[in-house]
Amino acid sequence: MRRGARAAGPAGFGGRNRGGLSVRGVLGYPFPVDEAHLAEELISLDTSQHEGLDRAIDFVAGWFDGRGVHVREVRLDGRRCLIATVGSGPVRVLFNGHLDVVPGHPDQFVPVRENGRLYGRGAYDMKAALAAMMMATAELGARGLEGAELQMVVVPDEERADPGANCSEMLVRDGLRADFVVCGEPTDLHVGVQAKGVLLLELEVPGLAAHGSTPWLGENAVLRAMDLYREIGLLPFMAESTEMFAAPSLNLGRIQGGDALNKVPDECRMCIDVRTLPGQDTGEVLAQITNLDPQVKVKVLLDKAAADVPSDHAMVEGLLAAVRPMEPGARAVGRDGSSDAIPFLEVGVPAVEFGPVGAGHHGPNEYVEIESLGRYRRALVEFVGSVAAGVERATTSA
Repeated sequence: MRRGARAAGPAGFGGRNRGGLSVRGVLGYPFPVDEAHLAEELISLDTSQHEGLDRAIDFVAGWFDGRGVHVREVRLDGRRCLIATVGSGPVRVLFNGHLDVVPGHPDQFVPVRENGRLYGRGAYDMKAALAAMMMATAELGARGLEGAELQMVVVPDEERADPGANCSEMLVRDGLRADFVVCGEPTDLHVGVQAKGVLLLELEVPGLAAHGSTPWLGENAVLRAMDLYREIGLLPFMAESTEMFAAPSLNLGRIQGGDALNKVPDECRMCIDVRTLPGQDTGEVLAQITNLDPQVKVKVLLDKAAADVPSDHAMVEGLLAAVRPMEPGARAVGRDGSSDAIPFLEVGVPAVEFGPVGAGHHGPNEYVEIESLGRYRRALVEFVGSVAAGVERATTSA
């Protein structure tokens, strides 16, 4: 476990603040709070589990309600998500954030501050960004935002890899739209305008059973699957590149085969994670994989398109202009992972990824740089404010 003192401040719903007052059941904090305190509160909830997600949804809804922000709950396929709204105007900006995290060890749900970093499961992906987005939304609401409407969508299932739509996809399907979407995924204060697509595949590889003492009389399905995996890595689509990506990626996520130690395995199931590049045709990628061995059954578990927004889009340039005074090196970049930007892009809504500085998401030492959280929040506030001001100027000049 990492060494370092536990951060002062709240420690989940059962925590105590620095004055010894319980924060249990309180809609707002009884002491001044910053992005890191709020992130700690969220990290302390194990939102890889249904119970933790429910508590987190309740907390976020209560937090907004305690600050006078209109928030409504939407239930989709048994899952709960929130939409908070501030401001009014003809242009709608949407913040998209997810509460769910990949599973972690119990100590990863105990937030720790050390050397200017906040450690914990979800710190980087993306509870600290979510906390800053919440605070930016409340701040803009308190200022009386006019000229633009800001909606913050909080979903419980962005990390979902199961077949079927997640909440962002269902909300878009049901008509949720905006003029621009900011997903709070990890980008180190750059603006992610491209992201790899996702093609999750399950391959059933046949073999021929034989006695374990005479393996040459059979065909080992596990070894055959491994050979197939190596062949996939040499296919033509894997040699392609773009300006922002050197190559697609391929990961063997799961392999299962054999039912007895003294028997040559006659079947093997292999699951692979293929990340495609913007511009690649997933149908062609799938065809290349399928044509390697006609005896192998290929099942598509998930197919998400790559993200691609022009780096010279006016909203992208506006977001970069908002962050560069605090982060001069900020630029448009490509990201390896997918996100909830995809369903918006599929219906023609420009969507980017933008998050604070950190590292280690999904890993054992995930962290976010605490100092970057304030800069991130201020950039969001400045960006939405500039969008609203631009609308006001256009209306006045007209």
